[in-house]
Amino acid sequence: MHTAKAIMASSLMKINRIAKQGITHPFGDSRTVSQAFPNPIPSELSDPFLMCDYFESTESKGKAAHPDDFPVGWHPHRGMDIASYLRTGTGRHGDSLGNRETFSSPGMQWMSVGSGVEHAEGGANDVGTRVQGFQIWINVPAERKMDDPRYGTVPSKDLPLVKLEGDNGSNARVLAGNALGVRGPFETVQDVQMVDFRLEGSGSLLEFEVQKGLDTAMLYVYENGLKSVNSKNDIKEGSVILFDADSDERRKFILQKTTGIMLFAGKKLKEPIAWYGPIVMNTQEEIKKTRMELSFGQFPPKRVDWDYKRLSAFPSDEL
Repeated sequence: MHTAKAIMASSLMKINRIAKQGITHPFGDSRTVSQAFPNPIPSELSDPFLMCDYFESTESKGKAAHPDDFPVGWHPHRGMDIASYLRTGTGRHGDSLGNRETFSSPGMQWMSVGSGVEHAEGGANDVGTRVQGFQIWINVPAERKMDDPRYGTVPSKDLPLVKLEGDNGSNARVLAGNALGVRGPFETVQDVQMVDFRLEGSGSLLEFEVQKGLDTAMLYVYENGLKSVNSKNDIKEGSVILFDADSDERRKFILQKTTGIMLFAGKKLKEPIAWYGPIVMNTQEEIKKTRMELSFGQFPPKRVDWDYKRLSAFPSDEL
């Protein structure tokens, strides 16, 4: 006879790796962010997820002095889905589709960039504001990389918040995919689950079952630590947990302790990756073609027909 404990253990996902978050310099200067993948979890293991940067800092320069100024200047993207998810602070965004928006936190701005988008970010916070959030990139199948771009802004009221069992204030925000009875607003091409869990209280316990068919599953312990996860104890802040998600029978994880954890689960693409900074394609020939378009001013191929970098150039009905 199988005991209840044995049956529960047989449903828990095996942990393949626990790694310490990396540190990277995304802006080419002294500013740093923490990274869950591809450093320390490489792209072939995090597939379809390409990148997760986590940042927590205090605004030092304040709001942009001019409407066309952005601390993170104009830069291109092609061949991926992107989310800028803020837990605190205010987000600000401009792009080649003619979008100029700010959003409150917790909130999110996302793009399925397809054939290409040029965008800029930041400059919406007063000096001293605590800004905490994530920049997340997800790969898309080869046949979808040149789709027309799509865009969405998600203020706090439209970001699903699910109260978890118990009366200690624990909750989860579903960013993408179906989870906990709701669907997240980030409209990814590839099938994924992205959930930001907040456990409150030292005795908090969370049991979650990852969607069947998703063969990548990772947890990023971005704030505080975990008393335990499945068979492992004392998981430090900044840990990235890579599960074995190949089995349809072993789909669960169980967590304990006050913490902030992000779930990334998705269906692997198993396609070659050609990576050139913010451009992610399948072959070096496609990268070369994109660089030529950038050099000759032909990027992005789909954009508004006014100078989207200058607010004064916008048609009056677009303001």
